[in-house]
Amino acid sequence: MDVIEIAISNGQSSLSEYESKQILSAYQIPVVKEILVDNYKDFLNALEETGYPLVLKGCSFQMTHKTERNLIKLDLRNENEATQAYNEIIGGMDGKKTVLVQEMVKGTRELVMGLTRDPQFGPIVMFGLGGIFTEILKDVSFRLAPLEKSDALDMMREIKGHKILEAVRGMVKVDIDILADILINVGKIGLENEKIKEIDINPLIISGSKPIAVDALMILE
Repeated sequence: MDVIEIAISNGQSSLSEYESKQILSAYQIPVVKEILVDNYKDFLNALEETGYPLVLKGCSFQMTHKTERNLIKLDLRNENEATQAYNEIIGGMDGKKTVLVQEMVKGTRELVMGLTRDPQFGPIVMFGLGGIFTEILKDVSFRLAPLEKSDALDMMREIKGHKILEAVRGMVKVDIDILADILINVGKIGLENEKIKEIDINPLIISGSKPIAVDALMILE
């Protein structure tokens, strides 16, 4: 894909969050509404187009650990809050000025999906509980790509926290058909793009019944 070839020609070892989501979108994986800006005028225009509440993130392929660097500002509810957050992010980006203005996706359930490229077996798809629980619980399942729908459904059932996908505590059942399609398409990305070494979609937030990718990272060979 052009995004990958351009990144490689620029000497990038990974794709930025924005670039990673461009690839997800090309494979019909739902992603959060977002606008990439690199100056204050475009930032103000993006605020009007996105609406509140919103999220701001510093965006660069060189900055993969945005939370640790305080480059993510959540639940901003007016222009004053957004402008202050924008200035703080720009101040921490070592001279870079690219910022993502994102719609704030609300949902209490977070999942993770990903892919690693095994030297012997090729692309392996991963699914599990996301957000802060990814590192703590390590509740994940794996399958070799390509995936059939039955494989994707089995992956969902295999995690210990699989009941989070059901109607629970007033929340509606997750649309597992969409989840299955996303898992299948993550596998396709790995099969069809040999330069992609790893994919990390975390979190994949469940908004109502629909999963939406709000953050993504792709590592290149």
